[in-house]
Amino acid sequence: MPATAFMFDAYGTLFNVHAAVQRAGAPLGPLAEPVSQLWRAKQLEYSWITTMTGGFEDFWTLTGRGLDFALALHGVADPALRQALLAAYETLDAYPDVAPALQRLKAAGKTTAIFTNGTRAMVDKAIAAAGIGPLLDAVVTVEDVGAYKPVPAVYAHAQGSLGIASAGDVVFVSSNRWDVAGAARFGFVPVWVNRTGMPNEYPGADPVATLPDLAGLQPTLVA
Repeated sequence: MPATAFMFDAYGTLFNVHAAVQRAGAPLGPLAEPVSQLWRAKQLEYSWITTMTGGFEDFWTLTGRGLDFALALHGVADPALRQALLAAYETLDAYPDVAPALQRLKAAGKTTAIFTNGTRAMVDKAIAAAGIGPLLDAVVTVEDVGAYKPVPAVYAHAQGSLGIASAGDVVFVSSNRWDVAGAARFGFVPVWVNRTGMPNEYPGADPVATLPDLAGLQPTLVA
């Protein structure tokens, strides 16, 4: 049977994580792209390391720390620029395919939710800026678990938050292949939105569908 709920990762899937540098990073000049790429990589790395070592610091803290490393590595010391980039990160641009996809799912009677590593404050600001709040039934963050994806306990928390008995009734949609792998191992119906044309990886934890964007996401998707 078709799944009853569609759960989306937020950062990189619904919201463009590079929009902050695109919007506020002009002073970086040719360093803009490498700073943005490293910022994202370190943000994720810090989330994995803090979980694997038994600690937890919220995602906004790790976001700032990742930016600090990226700027330092490239020799950029500009407190005003740092502040501008962090302010821009709070209201990242949603991809243009996001609202139409959510509207399609809602029209078909599906439950729609965000499940994110981000703090509730972070994701609430991004949702408000994108104007997609009315298209979402739930927003779930990892804060209540005190661990980050792809730890199985956080996917279990997301499922429980929706009140859905079977993991197989949840389509989990992410642009992060490692997140898709985590969702697949847990038992969700995983969909990879491969926005950047990356090669596949993590064999044995495969998506049931790979899409270039959300335009092809259909409410009738089944495992």
